Amino acid sequence: MRAVPATTAGPRTHVRIARPSADLAATEHFYTAGLGLAVLMRVAPPDVPPPGIVMLGWAEAGWHLEIVGHGTAPHPTVDDLLVLYLGDDVPDDLVERLVEAGGRRVDARDPYWDEWGVTVEDPDGYRLVLSTQRWPH
Repeated sequence: MRAVPATTAGPRTHVRIARPSADLAATEHFYTAGLGLAVLMRVAPPDVPPPGIVMLGWAEAGWHLEIVGHGTAPHPTVDDLLVLYLGDDVPDDLVERLVEAGGRRVDARDPYWDEWGVTVEDPDGYRLVLSTQRWPH
C-alpha cells in the first residue's frame, strides 16, 4: 500500500461546508439551539460590514458549517441537502427543537428521504435531512 502525502486530500481531511445567509443570527440559532451545533469561531473581517461569518459544528467532528452573513444572497434548491445519518429513529424532540428554532418541516423532493428520515428547512431555505440510515450502509 502506497503512503498518501500529507498535502493530498484523503479520508482524514477536514471538510468545510459554506453557505450564505440572509439572516446570520436566525440561521445560527437554528443550528445551535435546534440541532445542537456549537459556535467554533466568529470572523468579522475588517473590510466587510457586519454581521460576518460564524463557524458551527462539533469540535470533534471532521466537518464544520460556515455561515456567511454578508455578500451573496442564499439561493437554495430542493436538492441542497445537508444529511446527517443518525442510524436510528429521528427523535421527535429534535424535530420540535429545529422547528421552534426557526426551521420548517417539509416533504422531501425525493421520497427516499421521507421514507428514511425527516427533512427540515433552515431559515434560509437550505434543507437538513435527519436520516434513520447509517453511513456507510
